Amino acid sequence: MGAASIAEVLGGREVLGKVIRKPDELARLVRQGLPARTVTALAERLQIGNNVLSRKLGIPQRTLTRRLSQRSLLTPSESDRTVRMARVYANAVELIGDAGKAIEWLRTPNRALGGERPIDQLDTDVGAQMVDDVLGRIAYGVYS
Repeated sequence: MGAASIAEVLGGREVLGKVIRKPDELARLVRQGLPARTVTALAERLQIGNNVLSRKLGIPQRTLTRRLSQRSLLTPSESDRTVRMARVYANAVELIGDAGKAIEWLRTPNRALGGERPIDQLDTDVGAQMVDDVLGRIAYGVYS
């Protein structure tokens, strides 16, 4: 799964303002700050509300609302957390093969994660790595 897949989850050219093909292009965009609308695009993909996603990303709802209305940018750290969640979602869709089933998997408690839902683990890098590990086991046919 590449930078282009992640960029598509974040709204693609329409939201990002350019076509992203390589990881270094995405990294540069994260350092500059993603458009706040990427949160809305990701929320739509995950089929959750902006308010729920803003909490998971650690962005106060009022701050996100203001940034959306002013069409401003997320901070680099907020952008990094947004890309992390988009990356895990894109990885889940690629490995599971269906967006609806991937969303269902992300929302279902998983024994390999101590009974926690994968989507609830994505607020930290360590949690995202754990979810990626479980997805890797699924890809290789190991029960998770």
